Amino acid sequence: MRLLQLDGGGNPSLTEFFEDDIPEYAILSHRWEAEEVTFKDITDGTNRIKAGYGKIYFCGEQARRDGLEYFWVDTCCIDKSSSAELSEAINSMFRCDASAECTWESAFRVSKWFTRGWTLQELLASRSVEFFSREGNGLGNKRTLEQQIHEITGIPATAFREYPLSQFDVEERFSWAKSRQTTRGEDKAYSLFGIFDVHMPLLYGEGEDKAFRRLREAINKPLKIAPRHKNNMRVKGEAYRFKV
Repeated sequence: MRLLQLDGGGNPSLTEFFEDDIPEYAILSHRWEAEEVTFKDITDGTNRIKAGYGKIYFCGEQARRDGLEYFWVDTCCIDKSSSAELSEAINSMFRCDASAECTWESAFRVSKWFTRGWTLQELLASRSVEFFSREGNGLGNKRTLEQQIHEITGIPATAFREYPLSQFDVEERFSWAKSRQTTRGEDKAYSLFGIFDVHMPLLYGEGEDKAFRRLREAINKPLKIAPRHKNNMRVKGEAYRFKV
C-alpha cells in the first residue's frame, strides 16, 4: 500500500510499503468534493493548487501531532487508472481502516459524512474515532458521542464497540446503509464488502441491482457450504477519523 507523508514545507509525497513493513498510519475519512487531490497530482507535484490540498495538509499535521509520520487518503493513495489496483483497494478497505492507528472526522449531526456509502465501514471498522470540526476543533470520539451517532444513523451502539458484526443479521446490516448515497450506483453494494466480510470483483457498469444480487449471492454462499460457521469478522484496530 502507499502512504503519504509531509516534508518540512508541507509538500506530500508517497511511499509504497508491503504488508510486513507497513508502519502505523492515520486515515483521512471524508466526503469527496470538487478538486480533490489525486494520485496523479501527488506524483506530478501539482497537488497544492487543488482545493483539496487543505485536507491533505491538515491530516498530515494532525498525524504529526499524534506522533505518526504517515497517513492514508483514498483520493491520492490509490491509482484509480489501474482497475486491478482499484479492485484490490476496495476489497481490502475495511481491513485497512481497522488497521489504522489514527483517523479523524469532522462536522457532526448535520454532516453529510453520515449520508455517504463509503463512510459507513470507516465508522464501524475503527475501534476509536475522533471527530473534529471543519476548523479543527475536537468534538469528541466514538465512545463519548455514541448515543448521538446511534440517533443519527440508527445503528445499535454495540456495533460501535468491539463486537463481531456477525452478531447482527444480514438484513439489519443492510438497513444501516439504506439511506446512504454513492456517486455510482454499484458502489452502494461495493462499499459493504467489509461489513459482510466478502470479496468480489468490481464490475462497474453492471448497475446497482445486479451488484446487490451478486453481493447477496456472495453472502449466502458460505452459509450454504457451512451453515454452522457464519461471518466471524471482528471490528478491530485503533483508529481515529476526521473530515474537513
